[in-house]
Amino acid sequence: MDRFDVRRQRLVALCLVGSLLFNYPLLAIFNAPETIAGIPVLYAYFFIAWALLIALMALVIERGD
Repeated sequence: MDRFDVRRQRLVALCLVGSLLFNYPLLAIFNAPETIAGIPVLYAYFFIAWALLIALMALVIERGD
């Protein structure tokens, strides 16, 4: 397999994980009236999941396999 094919597959998998992370069932779990350090739980979840996806995409793209 070509190196670009592996990267493409990993990026597609990350896209699918991202669509699952920002889909209804998980969002309903984090939609609570509590706060974390003054930030609503749902907003904290959005930013943490978003940052994690960006970090994983950067890792896949920049990795020198």
